[in-house]
Amino acid sequence: MTVLKTSLRNFVAHKGRMALSAIAVLLSVAFVCGTLVFTDTTNATFDKLFASTASDVTVSPKGASDNDTRQGRIRSLPGSELARLKQVDGVKSVIGDATSQSITAADRNDNSIGSDSGAPTIGTNWDPTETRSVQVTSGHAPRGPTEVMVDADTAKNKKLKLGDEMRIIAIPGEFRAKIVGIATFQVTNPGATLVFMDTDTAQRKLLGAPGVYSSYQLTAQPGVSHEQLKKSVVADLGTAVKVQTKAESSKEAEDGIGSFLDVMKYAMLGFAGIAVLVGIFLIVNTFSMLVAQRTREIGLMRAIGSSRKQINRSVLIEALLLGIVGSILGVLGGVGLAVGLMKIMGSAGLHLSTDQLTVKPTTPIIGIGIGVIVTVIAAYIPARRAGKISPMAALRDAGTPADSRAGWIRGVIGTLLTAGGAASLVVAGNADKAVDGSMFLGVGVVLTLIGFIVIGPLLAGLVVRALATVVLRIFGPVGRLAERNALRNPRRTGATGAALMIGLALVACLSVVGSSMVASATDELDKSVGADFIIQSDMGQPITEGIEKSVRQAKGLKHISEAKNIDGAKVTLPDGKTVTKDLSAASPTYAEDLRTPVVEGDLAAAYGKDAMSVPEGFAKDHKVKKGDTLTVAFKEGRTAKLTVAAITSDDVSLDKGALYLNIATVENYVPAKLIPADVMILAQAKDGQEDAAYASLKAQLHHYPSVKVRDQTDYKQEVKDQVGQLLNLVYGLLALAIIVAVLGVVNTLALSVVERTREIGLMRAIGLSRRQMRRMIRLESVVIALFGALLGLGLGMGWGTTAQKLLALEGLKTLEIPWPTIITVFIGSAVVGLIAALVPAFRAARMNVLNAIATE
Repeated sequence: MTVLKTSLRNFVAHKGRMALSAIAVLLSVAFVCGTLVFTDTTNATFDKLFASTASDVTVSPKGASDNDTRQGRIRSLPGSELARLKQVDGVKSVIGDATSQSITAADRNDNSIGSDSGAPTIGTNWDPTETRSVQVTSGHAPRGPTEVMVDADTAKNKKLKLGDEMRIIAIPGEFRAKIVGIATFQVTNPGATLVFMDTDTAQRKLLGAPGVYSSYQLTAQPGVSHEQLKKSVVADLGTAVKVQTKAESSKEAEDGIGSFLDVMKYAMLGFAGIAVLVGIFLIVNTFSMLVAQRTREIGLMRAIGSSRKQINRSVLIEALLLGIVGSILGVLGGVGLAVGLMKIMGSAGLHLSTDQLTVKPTTPIIGIGIGVIVTVIAAYIPARRAGKISPMAALRDAGTPADSRAGWIRGVIGTLLTAGGAASLVVAGNADKAVDGSMFLGVGVVLTLIGFIVIGPLLAGLVVRALATVVLRIFGPVGRLAERNALRNPRRTGATGAALMIGLALVACLSVVGSSMVASATDELDKSVGADFIIQSDMGQPITEGIEKSVRQAKGLKHISEAKNIDGAKVTLPDGKTVTKDLSAASPTYAEDLRTPVVEGDLAAAYGKDAMSVPEGFAKDHKVKKGDTLTVAFKEGRTAKLTVAAITSDDVSLDKGALYLNIATVENYVPAKLIPADVMILAQAKDGQEDAAYASLKAQLHHYPSVKVRDQTDYKQEVKDQVGQLLNLVYGLLALAIIVAVLGVVNTLALSVVERTREIGLMRAIGLSRRQMRRMIRLESVVIALFGALLGLGLGMGWGTTAQKLLALEGLKTLEIPWPTIITVFIGSAVVGLIAALVPAFRAARMNVLNAIATE
């Protein structure tokens, strides 16, 4: 009980000194809990939506997938099945659904009305099942081929109203209609755009034929379970169709969105883990300094009978209190963070209602558990150090004596770890396969990071002196004082710098990787792409016949090359083995527009009649030679015997591993209606007409908002922008760890000022001005921040360079160090150190000289 009272008294007495550590715990726990609450809420929203819209049993075409719509395929069920299903035992009612998720909807100005969040635009017939999720709140339901209804969220966001004209672009074609109704969601709309039409129009315009359906929605009779109804349907229709219960169809939909949410969840938790790791350094430093400042007090406690265990326990109880307070506040902050994320996603088009806010009982348990455990573990080493203080040593000395033997052991361990990590990075950089090298890269990153953390105090002495020579010496005696203060406790400086090092190492590594990817892609485009223009459809929409026709009508073009993906072909090899491969069917001019190097044969010949090419790795693995005949069974067509006319190099990044053949060859063996749509069109302008052709293509495709026309400059810029957006997102998440590290610098300086109170008073007494005092503290902070930045940037560039060597095995061969970014981060670290020192420097300069000198 005495130990508890002492701990409580010390905790309250030093609450100001522990505040920044508590904020670090709060931020880390808030990020963990916020991530969990946000993803749980998102899952609950989608679960409720899928559960409310799913029928008791759903019958759909077998093998249908999102890939069908991307390739311009339409799978449907004959309308004759409707009457047949109504006669199945246990069926109360059957409703035919005519839905397509591969449409583009545009307003009268040809601007897309689709969601900005990337959610699909869904065209569907208006039937009784729709009333489960939406209700008509304005106008009326569509009644003919020129009428459509849209959801209220889309109408509001895109400023649509009754009477406005819309254009619907679907796989079978396109048509115009007027908005006659607006439907409001009765459940949370995650962001999809819905366009309703009457059943006949949906069948003809979306599915391409009258009287067909994309699925059938069955309702069971009272007393008939969903499983029983499913068995009855399967018994009647057989296995030629896909039959799912409400639970099965809901789970399939949930799994589809759940996989994306899981990736986001674990990525965010990973960044939260980095922040937690950085927070550990802050807590270790805080308790180490508090123990050092209370050496005399601890010595007195030992002298009057307190045991080592009691002293140890007293410090750990303080850490426990810190962890509990910080974690509880962190859980509350996490809920607020989740709400903030929901608002941000709402502005991007993904609507999540706070009414669905889901805080599972496990979330606060996980948050508080992480905060408390991490805090107590971090405080364990300072607690043990406190327990080892002898009464007489404490009474003689104002601080904890350094253990030189422990310092040497630490140095040896750190050196061995760093050397082992460096060796792993070298092995990774010289690996023959990216998969093998990535394992060594991971080991190297972990070992070098731990090694630098362990060896940090030894590095502090060398690096800080070097930095001081360049940065501090120009400030004269004040600079020298700042240098000595930073070197006074290398262990503390090393730990403070290591906290910054972790975040900045990741920033540097990702900057090198991102810049190298952009540079490699740019070089590959210059080397491999002969086409002047690249035409692609965004959001996974297929390139329809109307789009292709518009491209052909553009002026100034020398030729265009279509490219299609033929998936699931079964290829029988010369040795009799069969493998399933996706094929790349293209126009013969594709060989000119995408210059894929060959190791044997002529790529142009691969586009001849009944010919194909295979990649180098495929040829080696399956002992395929030029001139061999491969038997190719097309997934939805006949079997062909194709001659290998060329073997392409694997030393590429664009279309690596592709098996090429002519579209005409595919047309000979696959029915026309089953041939997929183009995934891309390449176009080459006539000599001297590049600008005119570009303008003509833009004009021709202006009516297709999902289609993008890019010349090579546009494409390079888009690659750069995409990588930049991804890096900015990662940097934003890493900012949490850097903020916690900055708090560590502030805390170290604040506690250091308290520790040096008497010294500061004496310095002021012998003539050091307030301005000089503030400058000394600021310079000390700057050199610590630059120490951490130098280690972090150096380490990160090493990681990034090794990672690029692995990417080179996949065709991304150009290494580019983003020196502007590296230099900016380094200078920014000095600014961060300067800002971190503002409050501690101000407090040091404001101290009463006599009171400071009188401090024990």
